Amino acid sequence: MKSSLFFSLILVCLISTVSAQKKINQPLCDSLNNWVVVDQIAAKPAEGIYKTMSKDQFQHFRDSVFTTHQMLISKIFDSIGYPGYDVAGEKGAYQFWLLVQHCDKQPEFQQKVLVAMEKEVARKNANPKDYAYLTDRVKINTGQQQVYGTQVTYNPDICQAIPKPLVDSKNVNQRRKTMGLGPIEEYLNFISEHNFEMNKANYESRGIKGPKLVEVPAS
Repeated sequence: MKSSLFFSLILVCLISTVSAQKKINQPLCDSLNNWVVVDQIAAKPAEGIYKTMSKDQFQHFRDSVFTTHQMLISKIFDSIGYPGYDVAGEKGAYQFWLLVQHCDKQPEFQQKVLVAMEKEVARKNANPKDYAYLTDRVKINTGQQQVYGTQVTYNPDICQAIPKPLVDSKNVNQRRKTMGLGPIEEYLNFISEHNFEMNKANYESRGIKGPKLVEVPAS
């Protein structure tokens, strides 16, 4: 009970400080940074002591982390909206976005953040690339086709990243360019190479010596 009260008081202080002054809020930035450290442990394959967990145990840990973080950032969002560069700096704004990205079980929350983030992007107070990624995340999480091709699946037989359902794929690079993103072919090759390195032993045991890459169009 005491720990819950202490936690609540800290959160109130964070929100009230940000609300009182539109300038970089260090306590908020510090909290976002601490949350992201844990977020990245949960988002990546189990490492260190976490490798001793069963698959179900690690999934439970992961779900618990993402759910807890959603509760934390939703309180901040309800109070001040999307914390852009003017409140959290570029790093803090990115970290808030990253935590939102992993709220996949609350797509309605992601959608609310997306709407607020669009206004901040228009003010050059948030990153358009991050906005593109969150747009696609919301689309996929709500059963729609993505717009920028940032969300992928894999063909494990050849180690190749493939875009999840994508609207008007012919013109995707034009849309990506408006958001500051490079060609989708370049992006897919990067993801494929990263996936190969993360699972190199498994792929090589099956005779796969490298990822299947696609041709990148001339600039």
